[in-house]
Amino acid sequence: MVFALAGNQNCGKTTLFNQLTGSNQHVGNFPGVTVERKDGVIRGQRNATVVDLPGIYSLSPYTSEEIVTRDFLINQHPDGIINIVDATALERNLYLTLQLLELQIPMVLALNMMDEVRANGSTIRTEVLAKELGIPVVPIAASKNEGVSELVKVAMSVAEAKQKPQRMDFCSGAVHRAVHAVAHMVEDHAERIHVPARFAATKLLEGDEPMLNALQLSQNEKELLQHTVDEMEHELGTDREAALADMRYSFLDKLCGEAVVKAGESKGTKRSVKIDAVLTHKYLAIPIFLAIMFTIFAVTFALIGPWLQGLIESGITVVTHAVSGLLTAYGINPVVHSLVIDGIFAGVGSVLSFLPIIVVLFFFLSLLEDTGYMARVAFVMDKLLRKVGLSGRSFVPMLIGFGCSVPAIMATRTLSSERDRKMTILLTPFMSCSAKLPIYAVFAAAFFPKYAALVMMTLYLMGILMGILSALVLKRTAFRGSPVPFVLELPNYRMPSMKSVALLLWDKAKDFLSRAFTIIFVASIIIWFLQTFDLRLNVVANSADSLLAGIGRLIAPVFAPLGFGDWRASTALITGFAAKEAVVSTLAVLTGSSLDTLSGALGGLFTPLAACSFLAFTLLYTPCAAAIAAVKREMESGISALLVVLYQTGVAWVAAFAVYSIGRLMGL
Repeated sequence: MVFALAGNQNCGKTTLFNQLTGSNQHVGNFPGVTVERKDGVIRGQRNATVVDLPGIYSLSPYTSEEIVTRDFLINQHPDGIINIVDATALERNLYLTLQLLELQIPMVLALNMMDEVRANGSTIRTEVLAKELGIPVVPIAASKNEGVSELVKVAMSVAEAKQKPQRMDFCSGAVHRAVHAVAHMVEDHAERIHVPARFAATKLLEGDEPMLNALQLSQNEKELLQHTVDEMEHELGTDREAALADMRYSFLDKLCGEAVVKAGESKGTKRSVKIDAVLTHKYLAIPIFLAIMFTIFAVTFALIGPWLQGLIESGITVVTHAVSGLLTAYGINPVVHSLVIDGIFAGVGSVLSFLPIIVVLFFFLSLLEDTGYMARVAFVMDKLLRKVGLSGRSFVPMLIGFGCSVPAIMATRTLSSERDRKMTILLTPFMSCSAKLPIYAVFAAAFFPKYAALVMMTLYLMGILMGILSALVLKRTAFRGSPVPFVLELPNYRMPSMKSVALLLWDKAKDFLSRAFTIIFVASIIIWFLQTFDLRLNVVANSADSLLAGIGRLIAPVFAPLGFGDWRASTALITGFAAKEAVVSTLAVLTGSSLDTLSGALGGLFTPLAACSFLAFTLLYTPCAAAIAAVKREMESGISALLVVLYQTGVAWVAAFAVYSIGRLMGL
């Protein structure tokens, strides 16, 4: 059986999904669109799968999340719906519930955050909700795994019995007459496309174009529909969408008045208001955010990260020496020995050592996300982003871009404005992705060991600054106009769920490892081959005579004005197009260095100033091939993707040239 997990944003949906599935989940995209989809097997129920639908507030087809959720529920016909709602904001959350009920799919209501309701001294009469809504209601606290097993039992029972909601009619007066008149008129059409007549009727009354097109009404029926809408609007003195919304909220106001016994403002809300007085302060908000990020970088790159990285490096070095000894004792061909040790171990091993740094960084970022702080940052950034032609909503994809550009580019689907969406796609690659961390870390350790955290912070800020400058250019050229209004719900501050954080870290680690043993693995072998052989496929005694050196020398003059004209540096940048981590593995292979000697080897290729120039270039030049493919898919244009490559590489060259030139003028 397949269950759909539906609910508003910030209602604990992801936490519940993790509790239901544990690690039995996989991530993909919904068919035909690049909106992320998660499904997983419910623990203890081998034949039951739950699909985590995007967080939405209604089933109107305005955003990609609403379209995806609606299409899944209508076309995939799940066996049941688990509708999770935030019990501390019940009336607003139940607005979606009333629309889900009209789909006539077996359904159970999960009242989440009941621990907070109890802590506030409030009570929710679940029996009243169950009676008035006509579906089972289960109180839960997903973050504490309270009531989740009971929820699974009820959901399975409802789905197996095919128990549809017992009540759908929540309207009265003019809306009641209009809904029933239209439902009767379109009953045959609705049955043909397997949609409940009442759901079709309410969507038509709201002016839902996709539903109107799907039903294929005759001209007479369209005229009758318009006449019904005109009568309703005239009698109520409001427009069609407001009439339906007022109908639902009138019912919910009365329902919550009977079911919810409040003891006053919640403790969580009071606490959040006090914290927000500081963290969203007009003048202090941005300095506090920068201070928090600098602290995270300092702890990651100066305290915890290097220690953990050293342990990994030591382990890889021990394994490398052991394998090398075994191969030598076996008497294996020297070329094969070089492939395994100088190619695979040097390339993949040099990247693997940075896994702890990435895990530590994302641990802190996920804590900020789970507490609700990142929503505040988006709110604070809205005013600044508007000045460069974007809204605060664009901050979320850009923030994801610090992890990986691919999901960040996909996340722009949440932007309702096509102008904002395309502009955000073009700017997101300027945010420094985690794949570049190995480059920063190895260069910082080699040339600026005492200022590693400051170097990292400077690079991230430089990427943001270049993104802002590019936004100002785009705002005045290709993307004239104003960003759409930004509406954001600020959730109460909450303690982060360690389980959710752990699952996120596992996803990041798994993604990093899969790249290390696929893209980096293949790239290391190719680089080793090109470095080991010449044009006649003879083994070279000096890598300067190799195929790779020839390729590198062709493009090396382009980078000479930037301070790094060595063919090995230019070759590393080429392989970085496949995956940014490959820059480090390439340099390790080309310099014949192990993990613990790579920093020293870089001293022979770069001066400290040239290293700064190289870091500026790697920060800003073309994103990886996967990100470019995502740009092509989202922009639906190969030319746009090519322009991103050319534009960012051009910006990177100019920025690196400026860094090197200014440094030379200063006598560095």
